[in-house]
Amino acid sequence: MSETTNTNTIKHTRLGRNKWGYIFLVPFFVTFLVFSLWPLIQTIYFSFFTKYTTQMFEEVEEFCGLKNYKEIFSADTMRLFFNTFVLWIIGFVPQILVSLLLASWFANNRLRIRASGFFKTVIYLPNLIMAIAFGMIFYLMFARSGPLFHLFENLGFITGDYDFWAHVGSTRILISSINFLMWFGNTTILLMAGIMGINDSLFEAAEVDGASQFQVFRKITLPILKPILVYVMITSLIGGIQMFDVPQIITKGMGNPAGRDIFKTSQPAIKTVIMQLSASISKSNNYGSAGALSVVLLIVTGILSFFVYLSMVHRDDNDK
Repeated sequence: MSETTNTNTIKHTRLGRNKWGYIFLVPFFVTFLVFSLWPLIQTIYFSFFTKYTTQMFEEVEEFCGLKNYKEIFSADTMRLFFNTFVLWIIGFVPQILVSLLLASWFANNRLRIRASGFFKTVIYLPNLIMAIAFGMIFYLMFARSGPLFHLFENLGFITGDYDFWAHVGSTRILISSINFLMWFGNTTILLMAGIMGINDSLFEAAEVDGASQFQVFRKITLPILKPILVYVMITSLIGGIQMFDVPQIITKGMGNPAGRDIFKTSQPAIKTVIMQLSASISKSNNYGSAGALSVVLLIVTGILSFFVYLSMVHRDDNDK
């Protein structure tokens, strides 16, 4: 009898303690249901309708089935996906390489880098600058009257009639460079934290065995950093798909460098998917088309994130 009483007392004590945890979780779930789940359900619902607002502020809603989804898989929309992924890849590849290099340097106590705290702060500062400000700074610096334009002209890299913002290639590189400068500091801090969590005895044992710095990085650092690399790649992929502010500012919402498209395509060469989604709402007020595009983006993001995670886990299992 006493054992049963003690067991019931322990259960009631645990429930009494755990209830406070559930109570503190209530605000999160309420916020998620109101501001995330319910808008998501509404977006999926509207994606099957031709829903728009007239100039008299009257809502027109007509069921259209899969019409909005069929329009998404046209050649013009696929071009937008291509533009988005090109801009992301151009910025992400140098971002992950530079961040890995800097994280390895700063986390290596044997190098004894002077003023490392100052440099860590400096590389993270661009992450605190708004994208609008960064875009305007770059736009003015590389304009034909800007200082960097004159610098490249004096060095003989470009001619006086060249315009960085009038060519697709240079515009893509500059937009990707802005995203690179904004986020490589954050990526460096994440990777550096992962490297600092590695036991120093592993590096010391590798040095005793005669391993080179590259072998230590490839055989010890990278495998242990895989969970953080997966996180960085997935979050960067999501951010790349949602790219909007920088190309919107640079191209003034047109999606073309200085209004030009040297590829002579029907779709602008710099316009991203989110720019098209914004235009569907602000210009045509077609919430149905915007909802369908949002649902497709959600599915594409989930599939790509799953494949990134699966590929990293598969490599990890093969290494074992």
